[in-house]
Amino acid sequence: MIFQKKRKTAETELSIILADDKRTSEINTGVGFLNHMLTLFTFHSGLSIIIEANGDTEVDDHHVTEDIGIVLGQLLLDMIRERKSFQRYGVSYIPMDETLSRAVVDISGRPYLSFNATLSKEKVGTFDSELVEEFFRALIINARLTTHIDLLRGGNTHHEIEAIFKSFARALKMALSENDNDNIPSSKGVIE
Repeated sequence: MIFQKKRKTAETELSIILADDKRTSEINTGVGFLNHMLTLFTFHSGLSIIIEANGDTEVDDHHVTEDIGIVLGQLLLDMIRERKSFQRYGVSYIPMDETLSRAVVDISGRPYLSFNATLSKEKVGTFDSELVEEFFRALIINARLTTHIDLLRGGNTHHEIEAIFKSFARALKMALSENDNDNIPSSKGVIE
C-alpha cells in the first residue's frame, strides 16, 4: 500500500510518500542529521519513505522536523486504518555502542507519548537535540499511537538519538506485523 500527503504552511512545504514495502527510500529534508535518522528509520521499520521538504531552516530546524513528524504520523494512521490485521504491540531494545534505548508501541488509537531521554548534549552538529522529542510527539499524536521511549543508558549524543530512532522503528515494525487471527487485535473489535 502506498500513501501520500502534501503539506504547505508559511514555514514549510512537504511532500511525503509512505509505503509498506522495501522500495528505495529517498529522504531530502534539508536537515542532514534528520535525513540520517529517517534513513535508519526506514531500514529498521521495513517501511519506504520518500520525502521532499523545504522549510525555514535559516531560522532553525524546528518547523521542518515537527511538520515531517506530523505528516508521517498522518500517513501511518492512514496505513493502520487500511490494514486488516496487525500485532498491535511492539517492543525493542537497541544498543548503540555505549547507549541503550527501549521503545514500546501500542497501536491503540489513543495518542500518548512518554519520552524519557536526557540527551547528553544540546546539539549534534547543527541539529538541536530537543527536536527529537518534538519529532516523536508530532508523529505519535498524529498516528494515534501509545508509545514509551526510554533512553536507558547514555553516552555520545549521536548514538543516543540513533538508538532511539532504531528502537522506535523496530517496535513499530513488530506492532505493524500481521497477526495470526487476521483481525483487529482489540476486545472492542475496533481501534480508532
